[in-house]
Amino acid sequence: EQEKEKSERLLNNVLPKETASQLKKDGRSAARDFNMVSVMFTDFVGFTNIAEGMRAKDLVSILDKYFRKFDEITEKHDLEKIKTIGDAYMCAGGVPIRNKTNPINTVLAAIEIQDYMRQEKERALENGEQYWKLRIGINTGSVSAGVIGTKRYAYDVWGSTVNRAQRMEQMCTPESIAITEDTFEHIEPYFECKSKGKVTTKNGLKI
Repeated sequence: EQEKEKSERLLNNVLPKETASQLKKDGRSAARDFNMVSVMFTDFVGFTNIAEGMRAKDLVSILDKYFRKFDEITEKHDLEKIKTIGDAYMCAGGVPIRNKTNPINTVLAAIEIQDYMRQEKERALENGEQYWKLRIGINTGSVSAGVIGTKRYAYDVWGSTVNRAQRMEQMCTPESIAITEDTFEHIEPYFECKSKGKVTTKNGLKI
């Protein structure tokens, strides 16, 4: 019974609770379509150069510290952590439980992450240490989400909404948050935003 509880805790740490329950019940979890999901990407500026000047152990330790804090913030705002890829952190609101507040929740989480990074910068400057700059990109739209494959289960989201969120992060000014017009339409009454014009996606679309 204790081993079963350990296994279930581990599965629930890897996958959303609802998805894990379906996997245990049916042995598979079909991908589902969601009409309104907010996807957020974060990425550290100049990470390759930072990595070259540090021991791998120290680098991983700092990344772990930051990502643990990001986990805490995203969970607080009802977002689902999707994955980390190197120094990139990806999460989404509105999956696997649908809600209408995910654009606001995601922006609030981004602002809190930004504020945390600002505090870390101030602490580093006071101690004469190097500080890391972060870019954040957000987009809202439709996605497919679920678990695919039979080994090393991972909950993921797919679609152009994800690609555009990543594009926002790539185009973002360091230490800032960039959102698409699709996200702006949902948060406009609650946040002050500045228009930065149109950017081109990889497939040539203007967003």
